This record gives sequence, structure tokens and C-alpha cells, in this order.
Amino acid sequence: MRQLLFLLLLALLSRPGFAQTAPAPTAAAPRPPEAFGYRRLVVMFGRDSVQVLLLSKPGEEQRKKPLLLWVEGSIPTPLVLYDAHGPYTPFGFHPKKVLESCHMAIISKPGIPLTFDVTGQDPNRIFRERQPPAYYCARNYLDYYVRRDEAVLRYLKKQPWVDAAHVVIGGHSQGTSVVAHLAAVPGLVSRAVYLNGNPLGRNMSMLAEARQAADTAATGWIFRRWQLAVANPTLADCRGDDLRNTYGFGASEMPALLRTQVPVFVGFGTLDRGVAGDDYLRLETIRQHRTNFTFREYPGREHNFFGMKDGQINYDDFYWDQVGEDFLRWAGLWPQ
Repeated sequence: MRQLLFLLLLALLSRPGFAQTAPAPTAAAPRPPEAFGYRRLVVMFGRDSVQVLLLSKPGEEQRKKPLLLWVEGSIPTPLVLYDAHGPYTPFGFHPKKVLESCHMAIISKPGIPLTFDVTGQDPNRIFRERQPPAYYCARNYLDYYVRRDEAVLRYLKKQPWVDAAHVVIGGHSQGTSVVAHLAAVPGLVSRAVYLNGNPLGRNMSMLAEARQAADTAATGWIFRRWQLAVANPTLADCRGDDLRNTYGFGASEMPALLRTQVPVFVGFGTLDRGVAGDDYLRLETIRQHRTNFTFREYPGREHNFFGMKDGQINYDDFYWDQVGEDFLRWAGLWPQ
């Protein structure tokens, strides 16, 4: 299986089985998401037009089914990357089989194109090196994503083709922060999937990495940056993860997670830098006698669920499909 090692997306992009193959387009004429089997919805959130892509089994677009809403990670990348061979999936796992049982949805980053032709380019560098638009920077913070995604979910639940009693939200890495807060909203979702997040906040993951590397300069920078964010929690200057972004995603998600009443699937690789936070969450759920959490650890796997070989990430050891099957079965979305 051909894979795109675009790890800054914090989720593996791999080929879906349903992809259509077509000649490479020109840069001036990017292909629309509909060319790759997606439907497109525009949901109004205040004055913002929110772009939502939907996947359904062909011919069953209007059939009433459960819904899985997937939350993107941290990088401002278009949802559908493609080249001459077709598109990559933004979901990490291959969605073809699960479309038998549910519809799938994903929301675009604000102000970011829906599709992008990566032919002849290095996807590992494209979005890391580009300055995102001001529209994106003005909205790239936790509270905006939570309020926006809640509005989208409420809109989707009103659609006749959505089984409003069976709506699952899931996310990986930074997407788990949004998942944690949405799962705590009473009556919004029926289940939540939390993959390789850190319930203690992004700062703790960064500190774990710096401590392991004995990097005292990085450790000091993290604390100084957090002190600035606490002093200026609304400052948005569009310089990377600005202080407003840092303040939202750096805070602990533990209070939100422990408010949830719906079942939550917590999956993580034991080599992920946020593993201590997942373990702490498990200890706390035991102390509080919480029974709505399911923990699934993946031994020897890192942040993107790759295995390791000779101390290095083994990119040939692709495991996302198994992780996907695990939580989809748990959520009742895996076809019988």
C-alpha cells in the first residue's frame, strides 16, 4: 500500500480503496472534492461559511444512518490531497468498509482550500513552510473550533439522512482537545473517540519530549511561553501557534473529559509522548468509579501508531486500519 509520510498532519494519509484515478490537474484548476466521491455542505456559523465534506456509500447518500464526525489535527492542510494516482484519505484509516454502516463527515480548517494537488511536491514541506491566511489565523484557537463544530453537529443532526441518536465524534492528536469538550456537551453526541491526545494538555506532551531529550533550553522556553499565554490569553499575532492558541490547547482537558456522560474510547500508543496523561486519566476514572471510559493501549506504537525498528519509526508498519476497526467496532459502526 502506497503511503504519504506527512507526519506533521499528526494522522497518516493513505490511499482509500474507493478513490478515483484521473490525470493530474493543473495548478490553476484544482479538482473539486466531488471528483473524489465527497459531498460538500456549507454550514453558517455566525458570519462564517463552514465547509464540510461528507462521505457516504454510493447510492445511499440519503439513507438514514449513524454519523461519524472526524476532527482534524493541528496543521492547516487541505482536507483532500491528491496526485495523478488519486486522493489520500484525511481519516487515517480507510473508510470504505465503514460506509456500509454510517456516513462520515470532516470539517475544513477555516480559510484553507478543500483540495490540493501535491503532484511533484514534497507534502512534508508544503504546509509546514507556508504562511496560512489571516482568516485562518483569526480562528485558529480551541474555543472557536469547539463552538463551530458544535454548530455543525447540531445542523447535521437535523438532516433526515442522519440517525441523530447515533452520532459519534472522533479525533487524533490536537483533534482530541475539541473532542473532549464536545463530548461533555449534554445530548450532543452518543460516543466519543480520543486517540493519542494528552488529557493534561499539549504543554505536558512538549515537556515530556524536552525532558526525555534533556533539553533544558526547550523546557525553559515552554514554561516562559505558557507564562506569556496566561498573561495574554487572547493575543493572536499569527506567528505559528500564537498565544491564544497556546492558551487553549495548552490547558488540561481533564475537567472536560471527566464531565462526559457518554462512552469514551481512549486509544494511544505506549510510546506516544502523551502516554502519561492517558495513564493519569485512567487512574482518575478508576478513583471516581467512572464506567463510561474504555482504554485501549497499543504497545510499542508511537504518536501515529507506527511501530518501531532499531530505535527508529518503522513506516512500513502501518497500523491505522486496525486502530480504526477497534474503535469503530466499539462504537457500533463496524458492519457485521
